[in-house]
Formats: sequence, structure tokens, C-alpha cells
Amino acid sequence: MLSHIMLGVSDFERALAFYQPLMQCLGLEQRFCERSRPWAGWHSPGGARPLFIIARPFDGEAHQVGNGQMVALLAADRATVNKAHALALSLGGRDEGPPGLRPQYHAHYWGAYFRDTEGNKVGVVCHAAE
Repeated sequence: MLSHIMLGVSDFERALAFYQPLMQCLGLEQRFCERSRPWAGWHSPGGARPLFIIARPFDGEAHQVGNGQMVALLAADRATVNKAHALALSLGGRDEGPPGLRPQYHAHYWGAYFRDTEGNKVGVVCHAAE
């Protein structure tokens, strides 16, 4: 269904320092990183798509955070959600909701939410039972 998701960033090096360890924590592989462009992308092991990309906006204008927009990344288990959330906060992210069950979505939805160093809202979610 999805080819790629791109989050805009203003400070590419700061965003890269945030996302590289976070993506490693989630078991995602870096597909490319071009500092001169600047942009970087990751994908699931063994798959080319979908891509998660961070980049400066193509039009050269400043990055702006969208209201009501969020990207949710899939985690293999609840422990990984917990670890990714803690890691994001240690890397300069802001808490938007600690790890826990969100039964309003479904019985096994375990999620956590944060803002990255650029203000983008990101979730990390596991849909499996404990």
C-alpha cells in the first residue's frame, strides 16, 4: 500500500543522530544516507519498501510540523516499544504518551508516542498479544 513516508527536517545532522539509533533499535536497515542532499532512508530487513525517509523539504523552505499528522513504526514486541520510547527520549525526543495498552484501538495495541528533535510526532506500536 505504501511506497514511502518522508518526514521533513531542518537540522539534518541532529535528526540523523536521532533516527539512526532508533531505527537500529527497531531492527530496520539503512538503505541510503546522502548528507550532501541531505536525506536518509530505512526499510525492513529483506524488503525494499516501504521506505521511511528523513530529508530537508524539497522546496528549500523551512520544515513545519503538521497538526494531526503522525507516523507509527511497527515493533516486533512490547519490550521493543518500551526500549524505543526510552531511547527516543534519551536522544532528545519529547514524550507524547508513555508505553502502554491502548484498548480503545484494539485489545493488544501496545503503543508509545514521542516528538522527534524536529517536532514530528512518531509512534512505536506492537499489535501482538503479550
